[in-house]
Amino acid sequence: MAIHHLRRDYVFGSLSLRDLPIDPWQLFESWFQQLQETELPSWFELNAMTLSTSSVQNATVQNAAEQNAAGPSSRIVLLKHIDSGGFTFFTNYESEKGQQIALQPRVALHFFWPIFDRQVRVEGLAEKTSAEVSDAYFAARPRSSQLGAIASPQSQPIDDEAKLEQTVRDLERQFEGRSIPRPENWGGYRVVPDMFEFWQGKPSRLHDRFQYRKNELTSSWSVTRLAP
Repeated sequence: MAIHHLRRDYVFGSLSLRDLPIDPWQLFESWFQQLQETELPSWFELNAMTLSTSSVQNATVQNAAEQNAAGPSSRIVLLKHIDSGGFTFFTNYESEKGQQIALQPRVALHFFWPIFDRQVRVEGLAEKTSAEVSDAYFAARPRSSQLGAIASPQSQPIDDEAKLEQTVRDLERQFEGRSIPRPENWGGYRVVPDMFEFWQGKPSRLHDRFQYRKNELTSSWSVTRLAP
C-alpha cells in the first residue's frame, strides 16, 4: 500500500470548551492518570516524550554544516516527575541537548498517546533541578544505569562499543562494594511550561485542539480553540 493511503479515523472521544478546566495541569494529569489506569501493551512507555531543543542562531555561521548544527533537534526522553512546577527529566548536561539548553533554555515537549487518539504539546523554559533532586534520583537508579551514566560521553563520537563496555567493567571494579556518586555532569531539568496544547483526534480530521497560554503577570491561563 502506498504511504499516502495509510490512514485511520479517530473515534475515541472529543473535547469541548465548556468541559475544560481553568488550569491545564488538571487536564494533563487527568489524561495521564487515565493512561496509568489502562492496560497498555508492554512495549508502550507512557512517560515517553519528545524533547525539542535548538541552538542560538549565530550571525557568523559560514556554511551549511554549521547552519544545520545550529538548528532544532528532537529526541525521546523519559518523564520522571510531574508537579505544578513542571516536567522533570534527567540527562547528561554535556550531551547535545544539554549544550543546546545552556544556549537556549526555551524548549518544547510532545506527548503522543495513540491509544486514546491524543497528543499534548508543551512549551516553556528548561532549568536545572537542584543537586539534591538529582542526587536522589541518581541514587534510585539501577546500578547498571548509574555506571552507564558515568561511562558514556553522551552525544560524542566513540571508536567502538567494546571500549565503552570496557569502561563500564573498569567502573564496576572501581566502585565494587561502594555506592556510586552522581557525576557532576549528570542531573535533572525541569521544564516550566507557559503553553499547553491538547489535541483530541476526531473523525474526518475535524480534530479538537485547545491551546492554553499563561499570563506571566497574573499566572492565570487563557484558553483558545484552534482549527484542526
